[in-house]
Amino acid sequence: MTPLVVILAIAAYFIMFFAVSHLSGRRSDNAAFFNAGRRVPWLIVALATISAPISGVTFISVPGMVADKGASYMQMTFGFVIGYLVIAYILVPLFYRRNLISIYGYLGQRFGRGTYSTGAWFFFISKMLGAAVRFFVVCVVLQALVFKPMGIPFAANVIVTVGLIWGCTFRGGVKSIIWTDVIKSICLIASVGLCIWYISQSLTSTGIDPYTAVTNHPSSRIFFFDNPSEGTYFWKQFIAGIFMVVAMTGLDQDMMQRNLACADITQCRKNMVSASLMQLIIIGMFLLLGTMLLLYIENTPTLHMPDKPDEIFSLVATHGGLPVAVGILFIIGLISVSYSAAASALVSLTTSFTVDILGWQKMEEHTLSRRRKAIHLAMAAIMAVIIVVFFHVSDDDAISTVYVLASYTYGPILGLFAFGMLSKLPVADRYVPAVCIAAPAICWLVKEWLGRAYSYQMSFELLLLNAALTIAGLWIIAVRQPQNAPSAETI
Repeated sequence: MTPLVVILAIAAYFIMFFAVSHLSGRRSDNAAFFNAGRRVPWLIVALATISAPISGVTFISVPGMVADKGASYMQMTFGFVIGYLVIAYILVPLFYRRNLISIYGYLGQRFGRGTYSTGAWFFFISKMLGAAVRFFVVCVVLQALVFKPMGIPFAANVIVTVGLIWGCTFRGGVKSIIWTDVIKSICLIASVGLCIWYISQSLTSTGIDPYTAVTNHPSSRIFFFDNPSEGTYFWKQFIAGIFMVVAMTGLDQDMMQRNLACADITQCRKNMVSASLMQLIIIGMFLLLGTMLLLYIENTPTLHMPDKPDEIFSLVATHGGLPVAVGILFIIGLISVSYSAAASALVSLTTSFTVDILGWQKMEEHTLSRRRKAIHLAMAAIMAVIIVVFFHVSDDDAISTVYVLASYTYGPILGLFAFGMLSKLPVADRYVPAVCIAAPAICWLVKEWLGRAYSYQMSFELLLLNAALTIAGLWIIAVRQPQNAPSAETI
């Protein structure tokens, strides 16, 4: 597929992307930027939420990871469904009752300003690193397909692509994100479904029965119960999936910002439950596509397995001898999920930094608008720098990198919310940052020790250990009242 075809596909998508962003961003104020005025119908939010957690990392890395780990990711996805129920029936009522713009405002109400700022900073670091890794994937693909053949360096590629994202969210904020996510969901399902169909037709033409070949292929194995020390072990993946989605969706300003745009608790619950079931189907489609890509490579003499699993989908779609429509579908699907996810991250980072760290309540509307726009631009610049750095140091599959980062950075956030909701004890607010820094540091030491001493591979259970250590630290610094004194709640 030539660079011209890729450029035309990207241009066509961006014409639609900018049109939707412009229409949804008209007459937008600060309230529309932060939570869309809480006037978006639940069905629209549900359509947006279906693909909200899916980025370029998912699009590229999930089909590729079946080469080494089979369809074990599905085990975690089953846990996601349970996690969404926890969010819908426990966290959503909490956030709506307190009428929060940023969900980290709860930490300030429950513990104090120090804890509030700690949660906001951990989110900022988590989301900035995670979003940069996710968007890094699409930049690498575009570099190979478009920019490198034209002699354009990777840094220029990043500046252009991040600049486009900044332009799409400059005015509309989360209101624009919701409507562009609806377009993203449609493009995602269509592109993956049609790619599966095209590859299936190609395999059939060579005398291969796709159904039999997929079910008999080792990469289609879903359940792993045999070795608890492996990262693919079922109970590790399933339990981690529950807590991972609670942390990375329910306690993530990016994910919850669009969900809190619903008018009330009931509509938000409808959105989350229906979206979680659809995500189960979509992840299943990605894993099915991964196995079919391997089958296609194994039965095409001119193709060989690439060095990195993340390169499997792009190799088959653009150089596999399939109809050019497959390459176009690949590009449209990739840019739709990647640009939308990066745009959403920019909006949530801008919101959290403005509301949580700077303190938006102290600003007049005009000052707030001016400050928000400056922060929005700064977030885009920081993201671009991190992407370029990651390009020079990365050697792992991106989906694993994202979840490892999340295990270290979302653990303290999960611990803070869990302690706040399960206990009524106040804490010594000034010591909370130290607890939240110590917990992931201890996790890293434990992970290294278990790996060297027992060859035990700590996987996503790092998140649970991290949260547990945070809770233990908060319990240690809790301020206990004398038995005859009134409780903190009474005060």
